Formats: sequence, structure tokens, C-alpha cells
Amino acid sequence: MQLWQNFIEALDSLSSNKVRSALTVLGIVIGVGAVIAMLSIGRGAQDTITGSISGIGTNLLFIIRGGNEEVRNPEPLTLRDAEAMRDPFAAPSVIGVAPILSGNVELSYSGESLITQGMGVTPDYESVRNVEIMEGEFIGEVHMLGRSAVVVLGPDAAESLFGRSQGVVGETIRIEGQPFRVLGVTAPVGGSGFSNPDEQIYVPMTTAQARLFRRSRDSVDMIIVQAISAEAVPAASEEIAGILRTRHRTPIGEDDFTIFTQQDFLDTARTITNVLTIFLGGIAAISLLVGGIGIMN
Repeated sequence: MQLWQNFIEALDSLSSNKVRSALTVLGIVIGVGAVIAMLSIGRGAQDTITGSISGIGTNLLFIIRGGNEEVRNPEPLTLRDAEAMRDPFAAPSVIGVAPILSGNVELSYSGESLITQGMGVTPDYESVRNVEIMEGEFIGEVHMLGRSAVVVLGPDAAESLFGRSQGVVGETIRIEGQPFRVLGVTAPVGGSGFSNPDEQIYVPMTTAQARLFRRSRDSVDMIIVQAISAEAVPAASEEIAGILRTRHRTPIGEDDFTIFTQQDFLDTARTITNVLTIFLGGIAAISLLVGGIGIMN
């Protein structure tokens, strides 16, 4: 009976203060909506980032210079290191190796200019990274041997320079002021921000060494390795580590290189986005609390 009486009194109070009651309900709805929106934004960011990383490939490994902080002056990765990883006896779990040189370059064509990521690659890059060509062709051995001034454009890079992404093969653009003939255009894969494949350009490794990027002789910035399967990634990682320790003469525990897998990227991304989601949720919850206090007063 007491509960029913309290309910009736509450209804009387609400009906006698309709404007205040409406504002109270509105404040609660907005506060709850803000919490849900913030959490949704955080979850959406997590899904977007992890989705992009998942597209990298489950059987790929990425090797870069540097490892243990105690190791000073680590040996650079080289083309000879990459060649050693192709040895089927030393690395039976590996089926593809793609060394890379990279750096920002300026492209120009008929008054249009663009600064984007340029990559010096070998023909193996096409299969290792599963690059699809929309028009023309990818870099081949003949271009490597001749240090040819040719370039494969991402579709966004082509669009920025020519206003279109097709019908550009054979055109001549300038990279860092030097003329390069457009050899092909890659198919769009989507992406945004840093290292968007649709904005990248590719030139022969030998051409990049001679004309674009200043590096010590034979050194590369990264080596991408393709394992025979996702299940073979741990074995491939151990084989690669053994090859580099032998070549660089480094004992176990003092590696001067780091090997990343897709799972490593996913774990890092999830940690960052989880913190972001909690942070956004906390802000929204505080806003709801402050709004609630204001309504009570």
C-alpha cells in the first residue's frame, strides 16, 4: 500500500511540474545517449583498425632493423639477408621474400604535385603482398636489371596527378624532379591515413637505390616474408631469426632485428583502441553524472 501511495505522489509531482519533468527526462536521455555514442565510436574505431590489419595477411612476417635496446649499432638488413631467407633448406616454411626501400617522395605532373610514400621493391612484392594490377603491369626482372625509370601508381596517386586512375599508362611523371614512365596502376584496396596502399607508388629496387633513397650499399628498410600458411608462421619466424643471428653474428637474446606478425599488430591495435573506448566511455559517464546532479538541483 505504501508503495502504491508513493507511486501516486510521484505522478502528481510530475504532472504538476511538466516542464521540469520533461527537461529531467530529456537530460537523462541525452546523457545515456552520449554514453552509448561514445562507446560505439570507440568500438567502431577498433573494428576499423583491426579490419584493416586483418587484411594484411595471416601468413606474413615483417622484419625491421633494431631489436633489444641493449644492442648498439644494429646491423642493417640487406638484400643478401633477403636472399638467404629464400634458401629452402634454411627456411623450409618460407615461400616468398620481398625486401623494401621506402620514403616520402614528391610527384609532379603538368602543374599538379603530390607527396606520398614511395617504395623500392622487387618483382616478388606483387605475389607476397597480393597486389592486383588494374591497368598495365607490375615491375619485372627486366626493369630491375636495367634500373628502369618506371613507376607503378596507386589509384589515388594517379587520380591526384591526372584527375583519373585509368588511361595513364605510358605517361611521364616526375619523381623528385626525375622523369619516370607510368608502367601500371594498382587496383583499389581501400584505406586511409598513413601507408594507404592506394596512395603509394612502386619503383624497381635497383632504381630506388640509384636515384631516390640514400642508403648504405645493399641495405633495405624492411623485409616481408610469406610463410607457406598461417600455421607455419611461428616456424618461419624461428627460421628467419636463426638465419639473421648467423649472418649478423648475434647471440640469442641480443637480436639486432625485430619480427612482427599480423597477430602482433592486432594485439597492439586492440590495446590502444580498448584504452580509447574506456576513455571515451569515462568522459560520457562523467558528463551524465554532472548532468544528473544539475537536474536534481
